[in-house]
Amino acid sequence: MKQKNILSVKNLKKIYAGNQAKDNYALNDLNLDVKEGEIFGLLGPNGAGKTTFINILAGTVVKTAGMVNVWGFDLDKNPRQVRASVGIVPQEVNLDPFFSPRKLLELQAGLYGVKEKDRITDTILKLVSLEKQANSYARSLSGGMKRRLLMAKALVHQPPIVFLDEPTAGVDVELRQNLWRNVRLLNDLGVTIILTTHYLEEAEEMCDRIAILNKGNIVALDSTKNLLDRIQTKKVIFKTDKIIDIKDEDIDSLKVISKMGTEICVSYEKSKVCIEDLINLIKKNNVKIIDISTDDGDLEDVFLRLIKN
Repeated sequence: MKQKNILSVKNLKKIYAGNQAKDNYALNDLNLDVKEGEIFGLLGPNGAGKTTFINILAGTVVKTAGMVNVWGFDLDKNPRQVRASVGIVPQEVNLDPFFSPRKLLELQAGLYGVKEKDRITDTILKLVSLEKQANSYARSLSGGMKRRLLMAKALVHQPPIVFLDEPTAGVDVELRQNLWRNVRLLNDLGVTIILTTHYLEEAEEMCDRIAILNKGNIVALDSTKNLLDRIQTKKVIFKTDKIIDIKDEDIDSLKVISKMGTEICVSYEKSKVCIEDLINLIKKNNVKIIDISTDDGDLEDVFLRLIKN
């Protein structure tokens, strides 16, 4: 079954007027489709245009040109329906310290015009594991609880798409795992998730597909697996029974990264060398290989290469 697009963006531009000679392109001809039900990653360094893109959908930034369609609604013709189809979890924690989670969610639902009989406040509190804190002041919540409350606020009008803008910036590892679990739960319920992050490990762990933005342009858009397959460099660590001497020029594309006693770490390009060549080179030195460990590289390698180019 073909998944339908829940978000389509064509030739989206946002130009901030600069001096006469040089306008500032925050987004430059952005083209993007997100499918219903996926977890989609928007990656890029600071200033790449990720937050501008989210703010255009939220209605707080006006686009310069291009077409945006969300859940079948055109942003130019139906801005209110577009906003109603999107939930946004911002980077900054902006909660009224004197309201309880329940009160905040009820208030937010009121702002979205959700009738009292249609509100699902308790369901949302349960979903983000805040039912026990439902009536405590927001100021008494821990950092992790506040993050989850922001997520809850984005869900009161039951939007089909939720944007998470750098959800785990400045968050410890345990909390990050916890937030990821919450995101997966939401996704299992059928919510499409769009995640902006500069933690590449987060994108690798969570996303089905990834777009990499740099200076307002998409420099890559593919499934996470295909992006990882683009990594040409492989690293290998050999432990041997005696010290060996290997040099870069022994095999094409080989680089000796480090040597410590009987342990040597090298990298090579997968397209030019197969691991047997390396093993044979080491055995030529009359040594026994005690242990081999390999590292396939990660999204960081792809990211840095694309952004350099």
